[in-house]
Order: sequence, then C-alpha cells, then structure tokens
Amino acid sequence: MVTQITEGVKISVETIYQSEYSNPGNEHFMFAYKISIENLSEYSVQLMRRHWFIFDSNGTRREVEGDGVVGLQPVLEPGNIHQYVSGCNLKTPMGSMKGNYQMRRVVDAEEFEANIPEFYLIAPYKLN
Repeated sequence: MVTQITEGVKISVETIYQSEYSNPGNEHFMFAYKISIENLSEYSVQLMRRHWFIFDSNGTRREVEGDGVVGLQPVLEPGNIHQYVSGCNLKTPMGSMKGNYQMRRVVDAEEFEANIPEFYLIAPYKLN
C-alpha cells in the first residue's frame, strides 16, 4: 500500500492483478485498485474531479479526467473515510498510475489538489 497526505487529505492505494479478466496473449492485463480517502483536516471537503496519469511499461501514457469517482462526488466530514474500487487495463504486465483529486473545502469553497501517490500495477509472475 502507498499513502500520501496533501492539505489534510490522506490517500492510500492497494492494487491487485485480475488474472480472470486478463488475456496476456492479446496484450490485455487487468488490474483493480482500492482507494481510501481520509479527511484528517478540520474542515469538511468534497471530491469534485479526478485526473489520472496511466503508464504502460512499453512507454504508452494515457490521461483520464472526469467528475468525481465511480459516479460520486463524496463529502468527507473531518475524520471520515471514503473508499472505492476501480480498475485499469494495460497492454503490458507492468505499469503505474498517479494523479490528483480536485477537492473543495465546504466552508469557503476553496479548491485544492490532493495528490494520489504513484502506485505500480504488476502481474505477480513478473516479480519472480
């Protein structure tokens, strides 16, 4: 698990290779990732947008942007945690992701970016 704290927002990421949804012969490698977003600040915050940078080990780079996460724009009160699971497909058995969430403090509508730490997507057989 990797973790990073930005302006009182703690983001942790766990990953798992999805062999049952992967097809290495067709260059299709599927990974799931679980994100935990914890509000360590004294203010309520809302996750407004996401911005991902996705890297394959063959040098391919993709960007994904959009509102919220998995269809939600959750509000986190101080001390609350929001978790969700999503997925990413790669053309290679190794890659990485990183990015940020555009957050908004509820009290004054001040916006800031909470960094998503870089995490690696690696098919287990590549670790041997």
